[in-house]
Amino acid sequence: MTPVKQKFLATSGILTTALVWALMWYPFRHLQAQGVSVPMATLATYLITIALGVAVFFKLYRQQFRLEPPLLLLLLAFGWCNFSYTLAVAEGQVMRVLLLFYLSPLWTALLSRLLLHERLTRSGWLVVALSLLGCFIFIYRPGLLTGGVPLTHGYEWLALSGGMAFALGNVVSRKLQAIPVAVKSATVWFGVALIGAISLLQSGELHKMLDIPAQSWLMLFILGAVLLCTSVISQHGVSILPASQAMTLMLMELVFAAVSAYLLAGEAITLQEGLGGALIAGASLLSGDMTHPAPQSHHPTHPPQQPA
Repeated sequence: MTPVKQKFLATSGILTTALVWALMWYPFRHLQAQGVSVPMATLATYLITIALGVAVFFKLYRQQFRLEPPLLLLLLAFGWCNFSYTLAVAEGQVMRVLLLFYLSPLWTALLSRLLLHERLTRSGWLVVALSLLGCFIFIYRPGLLTGGVPLTHGYEWLALSGGMAFALGNVVSRKLQAIPVAVKSATVWFGVALIGAISLLQSGELHKMLDIPAQSWLMLFILGAVLLCTSVISQHGVSILPASQAMTLMLMELVFAAVSAYLLAGEAITLQEGLGGALIAGASLLSGDMTHPAPQSHHPTHPPQQPA
């Protein structure tokens, strides 16, 4: 395959993934209206993804899978990241969720310093400054500076914690360079399914999985297959394209989400939210080169791993 075709396929893969995650809120809200809660839908979807993934990559998993302690941390981090994001967009305003989630470069910069002992570049410090300024503008309201709660809705805290978990997962993933991407992806799928199962156990709704309507299972199967495909094509894309270009393409998720939320749910963002969001998006554009490697350490710069 020629380099031009490879680049075209990589670009198409990342854009497709951005579109899928930008629209992910819609089928989960539709399923919720059919009586299938988000934890139920999440568990079912990722169990289907696991089954399909194991069937497709069984030989690879049998040859290359090995359990390492950092994989357990990756499982929990990306598991909570995907679960909290799905729950947040199903319950809250789509763009507020996405913009709070996209504060993840801020947390990545801080965690890279704490866990990998990397030093921030000038771009890294700019990412921190833009993220903090954008976040302040985005969440500001009268009374905030006199002791008001910065986030007033549960879905906002879910989105924020999901972005933190996403950052932690990416930092841990960089420590696991020797583990194949397919194994990391499978770890994420198991993590999301585990978090979904725990949520259902805590709420006493696990038995309701047997009551999911047949027509809902068809949509869940489609979602599971789509998530498997996007896991593969997005990882192919970020392995070929430069980090800055991959991040620029990933940010199209914000555009797709804004348009879909307006057209399908009548959700529009305010000027204040748009200004804060623009600063947060600008910080993400600069996040491909945030840190210098730690002394006697060689962690190549990669764009953030897409949720699986």
